[in-house]
Amino acid sequence: MKVAVVAESFLPHMNGVTNSVLQVLAHLRRRGDDVTVIAPADSVFDAHPLTDQISSSAERCHGYPVIRVPSLPLPDYPKVRVAAGSVLRIRNLLEELRPDVVHIASPFVLGWRAIQAAEALGLPTVSIYQTEVPAYAARYRVPWAEDLLWQHVEKMHKACTYTLVPSTFAKQQLRERGIGRLRTWRRGVDTELFSPSHRSADLRARIAPNGELLIGFVGRLAAEKQVEDLAVLDSIPGTRLVIIGSGPMESSLTKKLPRAHFAGFQSGAGLGAHVASLDIFVHPGEAETFCQTIQEAQAAGLPVVAVGRGGPLDLVDEGRTGWLYGPGDLQGMRRRVEHLVSDHAARRHFAEAAHIEVQGRTWEAICNQLVGHYARAVEVNRRIRTMRAKTYLRAQSRMFTNLLPG
Repeated sequence: MKVAVVAESFLPHMNGVTNSVLQVLAHLRRRGDDVTVIAPADSVFDAHPLTDQISSSAERCHGYPVIRVPSLPLPDYPKVRVAAGSVLRIRNLLEELRPDVVHIASPFVLGWRAIQAAEALGLPTVSIYQTEVPAYAARYRVPWAEDLLWQHVEKMHKACTYTLVPSTFAKQQLRERGIGRLRTWRRGVDTELFSPSHRSADLRARIAPNGELLIGFVGRLAAEKQVEDLAVLDSIPGTRLVIIGSGPMESSLTKKLPRAHFAGFQSGAGLGAHVASLDIFVHPGEAETFCQTIQEAQAAGLPVVAVGRGGPLDLVDEGRTGWLYGPGDLQGMRRRVEHLVSDHAARRHFAEAAHIEVQGRTWEAICNQLVGHYARAVEVNRRIRTMRAKTYLRAQSRMFTNLLPG
């Protein structure tokens, strides 16, 4: 199969969208599919020239060419790039590539241009709903923009052949907004990288020299993750917060969480060791469509406390693998964490159940489902095009008949 992957976010910026795209690319490479990635460049100048064919010297990822389009940094978060340019540019690229299907990862700006370009060319689109951007509006102090952002989300996904959603919450959310052709596509987890076997006594001794229990968070240090809510946990006796990640709020968070250990950005074996060396995992962000870090914590054998909204509703089995608390109920978060801190047996049972829960959720299985969605999108698009063509021909025939005399 020939696939064009249009990524709203991509390397070198590592986040949930980028990680999912990398897993998909690795799977398609193993299958032998023909793939090209279209992603934002690091500047408005570092971009793919519109030529007759893709340059053999183009950047590559998993052996596939990566075409960069001009982009601009977000003012408060320069590591995040927003694609510039026109629909025509993306249309020209897709016309050059002639893919069987266009995979659009977390569309917003670049993704919307790709959706419009693919529609003009009659190409099927499989769009991944991965980021609840409208929910960010209040966190970034522009609450008036939420309705406008939802209008944009609706317009994009109604124009797609298929929209893949990661959770029950996300599917219901889009369905209520009149978006159809929804299918569930969750995320895999690397159970070799995230495993209780990577728990490190040396790392724990450095972070908790007095034998404190470690309460951890992993993620981008940005407003939408609500990491500052963890301040209610910073004073629990016999514990220490561990914040794993980087982002624009790191400096302010170090002041709000004075006792916490900030481990910075971690990846690979370092990330696996840090997660496995925690005792409890907490995620306070209310705008998670899935929350991959919860799955990774569970794979590492950790009980989870998370806000009861979005993806965590599917991932945390209350009273068995962890606890959920109501949005905004920070004292409720603290009480649930205190329960796991004080009850060693409960903490151990939750951890064991969490570890068992995610076994079998491999990226191989998840990406095989994705390929099935590609195939169905191609067929649905063919039927839609055929139906539109027949409707057009009938209309033309009626018009011609009406013009005939008598």
